[in-house]
Amino acid sequence: MKKILILTTSTGEGHNQAAKSISSTFEKSGYEVITHDFLKSNSKLLTQLFVKGYEISASFLPKTYGFAYKLTDKSFTNKLLSLVFSFTKIKINKLIQETKPNIILVTHPFAVNIMGSLKRKGINIPVIVIVTDFKAHATYMDKNIDAYITASENTKLDLSNRGIDSRKIFSYGIPIKDEFFENRLDIKNSKTDDYFNILLMSGSMGLKNISYVLKELMNNSNKLRITVVCGKNEKLKENLLREYTNTTKNKKLHILGFSRDIDSLMEYSDLIISKPGGLTVSEAISKKLPLLIPFAIPGQETQNVEFLTSNGYALYIDNLLEINLIIDNLISNPKELEKMRLNLANLSSLYSKQNIVNLADELVIKEF
Repeated sequence: MKKILILTTSTGEGHNQAAKSISSTFEKSGYEVITHDFLKSNSKLLTQLFVKGYEISASFLPKTYGFAYKLTDKSFTNKLLSLVFSFTKIKINKLIQETKPNIILVTHPFAVNIMGSLKRKGINIPVIVIVTDFKAHATYMDKNIDAYITASENTKLDLSNRGIDSRKIFSYGIPIKDEFFENRLDIKNSKTDDYFNILLMSGSMGLKNISYVLKELMNNSNKLRITVVCGKNEKLKENLLREYTNTTKNKKLHILGFSRDIDSLMEYSDLIISKPGGLTVSEAISKKLPLLIPFAIPGQETQNVEFLTSNGYALYIDNLLEINLIIDNLISNPKELEKMRLNLANLSSLYSKQNIVNLADELVIKEF
């Protein structure tokens, strides 16, 4: 049986979700899968520094995070990280020697640095990197990596322009759950009323910005069914439930916490309003669900906004007071939504988790 080692960690939930999703596809294809959190399992200090640091800065100091992201988007960062991860590299190397995988897959850029260094030191196991955003940070760049999986041709071009051999780059999409590739007619046919269905999501960390978005939407004159997903932020959920105890004319409001049924909620929706995290965006793309972006964490998410809006996949607003004007326009002009759906369908047609497995098979055979 072929064996794959998947390296991931928890700076944002997208990396782990991508790892979990692609692992199930490899298992179905006959691989033995070993998933390893390379920070949590090797260094409590680095876990606190990077994981908790990301959560705090992204949630409470977004401008600082954005500045740091831009500052570190340079080649010198990889040299610095190589020193920071010196001990982690030793432990990963030991894990590789013990588990003897046929191929290694990486869903986090910091692990790219580790595996690039180990390959330079003689490890000849093929390594595939999944880029979990629509533009690659410098920490993804390493010419010793055997293959890159990107979310779009634009991402492929970006990597190529930064020195990665285009023959190593494949636009198969960020791995997501199989459910997001299914079109469920039972849900589609259940839309029997004339309400416009909006899915309002806050990301896995439950950013409280959505409370301001919801306040504006509740003042919209159209008939709206609004489903709010608060993620892991229970306090946000409790505050919203307490604030919206009374019914409002022409509004149907559903406030949820963490949900495992996002695919069903997307299937039922006409529009998603969310921050543009790579995983959420990929899920919406697979569901051909147009996006409205009212806020983004500076850094990779603002780069995601640039990609999505310039290609007709999403709309962005930097003034919440204008959100109802956009909603009104989309309801009055359904062709605008349909145009976005067609653009999303063209992009999602490139996505294939099975192609990632097929690529791994080819690299394993090539190595032998």
